[in-house]
Amino acid sequence: MKTINPAGLKQQTYYNHVKVRPGTPIFPTGQVSWDENGDVIGEGDIDAQVAQTYKNIGLLLTGLGATPDDIVKTVTYVTDPAFAPAIHRGRLAFFDGVELPASTFIHVAGLADPKLLLEIDLVVMVPA
Repeated sequence: MKTINPAGLKQQTYYNHVKVRPGTPIFPTGQVSWDENGDVIGEGDIDAQVAQTYKNIGLLLTGLGATPDDIVKTVTYVTDPAFAPAIHRGRLAFFDGVELPASTFIHVAGLADPKLLLEIDLVVMVPA
């Protein structure tokens, strides 16, 4: 696995421009703060929704036999760009100790459930 942050591109502490990992690419459903019953955890609370969303990502990875280090790209859809600091905190905690994936952050008018504040889409490279 290696990361690439080419000179001349804006450098960040919360993502890498490229993360290369061999394996089979997996494109799972975007994850939100729904619990196993489909109830939104943290209605109106971005910190709680970030925590539940990353908890769900962890469960998804476990089901794949993967780890956070196997995530090579995330796309975060958010209903308010002011939520960025909370999302970055949750992201850094989730990826603590591993190389950060590439990342895209998109402001949207709404998500599948109006109670949802963010959704995180992933590309995971499952080791062969």
